[in-house]
Amino acid sequence: MRPVHLIGVPLDLGGNRRGVDMGPSACRIAGLGERIAALGYTVVDRGNLPAPIPETQEQRDERKKYIRDIAGVCHALYGVASEALGAGAVPLVLGGDHSLAAGSVSASADWAAAARQLPIGLIWVDAHGDMNTPATSPSGNVHGMPLAALLGGEPSELAGIGRVKPAVRPSHTVLIGVRNLDDREKTAVRDSHVHVFTMKDIDRQGIATVVERAVALAGQGTAGIHVSFDMDVCDPMIAPGVGTAVKGGLNYREAHMLMELVAESGLLVALDLVEVNPTLDIQNTTAQLATELALSALGMKIL
Repeated sequence: MRPVHLIGVPLDLGGNRRGVDMGPSACRIAGLGERIAALGYTVVDRGNLPAPIPETQEQRDERKKYIRDIAGVCHALYGVASEALGAGAVPLVLGGDHSLAAGSVSASADWAAAARQLPIGLIWVDAHGDMNTPATSPSGNVHGMPLAALLGGEPSELAGIGRVKPAVRPSHTVLIGVRNLDDREKTAVRDSHVHVFTMKDIDRQGIATVVERAVALAGQGTAGIHVSFDMDVCDPMIAPGVGTAVKGGLNYREAHMLMELVAESGLLVALDLVEVNPTLDIQNTTAQLATELALSALGMKIL
């Protein structure tokens, strides 16, 4: 069993609802480290990376708000996640908003290229596409842009992290749980040629079929799979503490089935759990769920 390195990223610059900077602490309070250790893993808590808060920074560019500061945090995360991967560990990144994935996924991509001479597979689990750019985003919020950057688009400050460019290929990138895209982002997602499984697909085909296909698409011909899991993919009934809640998401068993099938594949390289917002939560419910999902992804057995 590879060690697990917990990396807190209290990044609260990418969205327009404050509070996700407390997400890493909420997951630790839910007993994440101790519960992973109880599965038999060696757990190393790398603490939280320094991250500025909006009140002390200037936006500078309304089309990509706080981009320099966000890129700085992502570069730091890239370094720490790269160290974890180089030590043979699984980086478990606790967010913080989803813009942090520009750093964590880039680290996985560089590790895959250097250690295995292969690309990295990516499963992006999210209610949103996160494929807006500064030119298309109606809000300028960067947490809606990281996947576009990882695929080689804008913002360039995020696309330039790491050595492998683009960090991920469309043929090895899978979106799961999408149900809330604006019109211009719909076009971007279609034109990107990534694989997409919407909530409608999950309703029709069942979560097991969808995830098995996703694992095959992201895992075939790659060094493994990086899973970037936004808690807003879950229905607000089970995950109320997120900044951009959308009704009709994954239910409790669907979310766990997704993680359980990833664990069974043996292909997990790294895991992001992002957008936990304790200020909008009820008795730490969402952080508790994030903790349970991490355990499922790491192979916790029901029997």
